[in-house]
Amino acid sequence: MAKLTQSVIMKSLDWAYDKAINGVPGLDSAEEMARDYLAKGTSVEESIKSLIKWQVSKSATSGFLSGLGGIIAMPVTIPANIASVMYVQVRMIAAIAYIGGHNIRDDKVKSLVYMCLCGNGAKDILKEAGIVIGTKLTQSAISKISGTVITKINQAVGFRLLTKFGQTGVVNIGKAVPLIGGLVGATFDGASTATIGKIAKDMFITK
Repeated sequence: MAKLTQSVIMKSLDWAYDKAINGVPGLDSAEEMARDYLAKGTSVEESIKSLIKWQVSKSATSGFLSGLGGIIAMPVTIPANIASVMYVQVRMIAAIAYIGGHNIRDDKVKSLVYMCLCGNGAKDILKEAGIVIGTKLTQSAISKISGTVITKINQAVGFRLLTKFGQTGVVNIGKAVPLIGGLVGATFDGASTATIGKIAKDMFITK
């Protein structure tokens, strides 16, 4: 048995980010997905809208989630439903950041991607970290964010996501990989994904 903690949440995020950036068999990486949308010849705005719309609608289907079966075999003990949604949303945010011209292999960008998972709470985290709200986070602005601020952001993200997933959520290792079909519905919040996508767009895309 293992209990969800901030440390487990952050390790899970690092796992999901690694899979999203480097790709897994059968699924595009965040960069490949971003390039695919950009190659369609539409504007950056339309590319991102299409990307978010697809994640919200298609990613909640059992067919798509069944493709995540191999991904769920992760070293960190966390419920398979949380792992699946975390991966899908992290990949979406990273793809948006890539479309915005950001280096998604940069640890600072990675922390900002994590922050987007907090949805509307991301604005509060920015404020608490001393980053001016309302200004676009350009590559130059991101490069000036200190390591201390990144640490604050990661701590805030871990706390908020732990609260979101439930502090008393005890994981039974033997039941960590249920039938994928059971993940559909209650565990995948399309509205939440749409909100997260909008936050990522506002953060990483400079008009």
